[in-house]
Amino acid sequence: MSYAHVIAGSRYVFPDLRTLLARATPFRSGDALAGIAAETAAERVAAQMALADLPLRDILNQPVVPYEDDEVTRLILDTHDPAAFAPIASMTVGAFRDFLLAADSDTLTRLRPGLTPEVVAAVSKIMKLQDLIAVAARCRVVTRFRNTIGLPGRLAVRLQPNHPTDDPRGVAASTLDGLLLGAGDAVIGVNPATDSVEATVTLLEMLDAVRDRYAIPTQTCVLSHVTTTLRAIERGAPVDLVFQSIGGTEAANRGFGVSLSLLAEARDAALSLHRGTIGDNVMYFETGQGSALSSDTHHGVDQQTIEARAYAVARAFHPLLVNTVVGFIGPEYLYDGKQITRAGLEDHFCGKLLGLPMGVDVCYTNHAEADQDDMDGLLTLLGVAGVTYVMGVPGADDVMLSYQSTSFHDALYLRAALGLKPAPEFEAWLESVGRPGGIGPDRIPAAMAPGLIGIA
Repeated sequence: MSYAHVIAGSRYVFPDLRTLLARATPFRSGDALAGIAAETAAERVAAQMALADLPLRDILNQPVVPYEDDEVTRLILDTHDPAAFAPIASMTVGAFRDFLLAADSDTLTRLRPGLTPEVVAAVSKIMKLQDLIAVAARCRVVTRFRNTIGLPGRLAVRLQPNHPTDDPRGVAASTLDGLLLGAGDAVIGVNPATDSVEATVTLLEMLDAVRDRYAIPTQTCVLSHVTTTLRAIERGAPVDLVFQSIGGTEAANRGFGVSLSLLAEARDAALSLHRGTIGDNVMYFETGQGSALSSDTHHGVDQQTIEARAYAVARAFHPLLVNTVVGFIGPEYLYDGKQITRAGLEDHFCGKLLGLPMGVDVCYTNHAEADQDDMDGLLTLLGVAGVTYVMGVPGADDVMLSYQSTSFHDALYLRAALGLKPAPEFEAWLESVGRPGGIGPDRIPAAMAPGLIGIA
């Protein structure tokens, strides 16, 4: 089925839904690199107008990646709830935008099972930044393991104590720094420099000893490949969360070395450990616009729609945390601060609307046309939009991954500026050690005087 729209006397024709979605996407370098972006601003506006008039049913009936070729497509369509979709079934994409802007939190929650990634991606393409923020702020997604993530008025922080050689003492030092500044309620999560089982187990045991010794109501994670984590579980390692990077097509996930069945196996293994005290959300996923394009597994679909499809994969496994590493992949996919800002707000909106506990790594690489001012702006906008959590990196400069993110102090700024608090159980722990909200005397609390580094 083709689509057309006339603008300024010129008629623009889009041969299929995949093309229409790509041409309607606000410009980004990745789609241009793939050769699917609109060639002119006029063509983009024509595509957005045609998209606004498109019935939502048409999107359901035209998978952008064929059903028979892709297990992610099969997951999306086989789990779609027609009853939940019924209230919006007769709407166009434009009417759906108007509906979302007027909907309350309960309505948005009831709608989730009826939404597909392509539907939420489509509507995001015709929304302004303030629209994305306003709707996402009303999406409530709460998850639990050892604390409660996503409650209104709360902002969690992933404490990211990476080290270039996985030195446990270096990781412990950064962990102490973050804890004293109120970070770590989302997770204390280390990206390992290697993917060896031995290094993973060593870091898991050290982080768990820290958590246990100081009775910290949080969860820990070493962000190894899922197969490495499974082997660590077999060795008896204290695994709280299973981490994995995921994509929006079967081929993209194959490039990550995973499948839906492997993710299900890993979730079952983590659940069998019964380590959660107040909940059983045991998965942690990361995504990023451009990952499928970088591995040539995007099927000609624009990178933002493929990103939204990754959220369907995440949703199937009831994760504790999901985050888009929005500027990490580089300027080939998101060229500058403007593109990174738009992408971050789109990703957050799409993830929250689909029912995910959505965080954003507000970040950029040093060869992108972006700087910390851009990140300050995006961080603040995400705070207003109700982002579930952000990253806490010592000095905002990750010494292992070599990119720029947000610091422990950035999270303190956002909490203070918007009146946000840590997860409630973690907030109570901070108060118990004399660091309410992560702010307190310039000394290590007496309760932690023996020192974290000695544990390592």
